[in-house]
Amino acid sequence: MSLVESSMMELGTKAPEFTLLDTVSGSQLSLPRALKHGDSDFTLKSPKATVVMFICNHCPYVLHVNEALVHVTNEYQAKGIQFIAISSNNIETHPQDSPERMTEVAKTLGYPFPYLYDETQEVARAYKAECTPDFFVFDQNLACVYRGRFDETRPNMGKATGKDLSGALDAVLAGREVSEVQHPSMGCNIKWK
Repeated sequence: MSLVESSMMELGTKAPEFTLLDTVSGSQLSLPRALKHGDSDFTLKSPKATVVMFICNHCPYVLHVNEALVHVTNEYQAKGIQFIAISSNNIETHPQDSPERMTEVAKTLGYPFPYLYDETQEVARAYKAECTPDFFVFDQNLACVYRGRFDETRPNMGKATGKDLSGALDAVLAGREVSEVQHPSMGCNIKWK
């Protein structure tokens, strides 16, 4: 494990588009365009805010936030915010992050969001994601208004709450500017091919 900080995408950057496999539903999902999902159109873009997060199955930093992440996601999805998780790790060197294991982890933990597999790692590169977890919040126009950490806690250093991410989402929902005082996320490096 190599500890790294996120690269902090420039605020205002448009969310890079992608189409990836959702390991939970087995469907190809896209941002931003709508796709058929069952009997209705389904889009990963929210009219309020869209959160893109890079996570994986094995990273201790992700394991540390998982419980709080599910809680925060449930709370803010009820308010109209869309969450999307992506794993971009090289499964040749880290088979515990394979799509099959992603499906198991998502079901076991009750992830209330799509858990997408970025096999080519092109999406992680487009977002300049560096670590897991790494969080990006995009407004209704898919412009980046927050990037960085979930909160200030670390494994064995406090209980995760999602305070930083929640603060950004509260500002977006209230129609306020998100504070530009933002801290990089910190975690395991993405396992590049």
